Amino acid sequence: MQFIDTHAHLYLDKFEADIDQVISNAIENGVHKMYLPNIDSHTIESMKQLVAKYPDNCYPMIGLHPSDVKENFEEELAIIKKEAETNKYIAIGEIGIDLYWDQTFLKQQQDAFAFQIELAKTHGLPIAIHARDSFDEIFEVLDQHNDDSLTGVLHCFTGNLDQANRVINYGGFKLGIGGVATFKNGGLDKVIPHVDLKHLVLETDAPFLAPTPYRGKRNESQYIPIIADKVAQMQGIKIEEVAKITTQNALSLFPLGQ
Repeated sequence: MQFIDTHAHLYLDKFEADIDQVISNAIENGVHKMYLPNIDSHTIESMKQLVAKYPDNCYPMIGLHPSDVKENFEEELAIIKKEAETNKYIAIGEIGIDLYWDQTFLKQQQDAFAFQIELAKTHGLPIAIHARDSFDEIFEVLDQHNDDSLTGVLHCFTGNLDQANRVINYGGFKLGIGGVATFKNGGLDKVIPHVDLKHLVLETDAPFLAPTPYRGKRNESQYIPIIADKVAQMQGIKIEEVAKITTQNALSLFPLGQ
């Protein structure tokens, strides 16, 4: 079986001491491709270095994370725009709206989200959306900017079935399923059984949101099969089917240039 981790921050300092082992463990567990969403201008270089070291395994995105949208967000977006114009990326991400920690910059987050959606359209790239306590705000922006050219993934999906169907009905979007699917009270047991596998991709969000039984510890790409197994249980199918279809979904959504 082969899997793809469609969302992992493997370039962060939490992996600095043992990144080679982390990549090796992932490959040994069938996770041969790992997609790396950017955070802000300060993470671009470390992400590029990891991609250069593992060009057949690690693939970069470029974007400004909503939690890092501050007073200087326009300067940050200018850097993101230049990167998208001058380097090869597989998506614009991680972008979106986060109202969990701070609502001070909601308007700026909305503007940054809309700007980066249009940037993705310009370059023919999908988007990786971060939504935390912000589904209504996310949908408001998407309703204004969605068209046949826009594709992407609602990363770390934690919504209800109605919200899942709304994302799917945009036409070009997948739901990113991660460790929350394994949490006892994660709520995805009420969603995943009712969503066709063709709408799902797998992710870790490493180093965050490790699946049970590793919850609270550093998350790694090697744990993707645990998430896949939970999806298989919820849908009453074999894990091999989950591996096959979610991998196809990821490859069709993200242009790897291969």
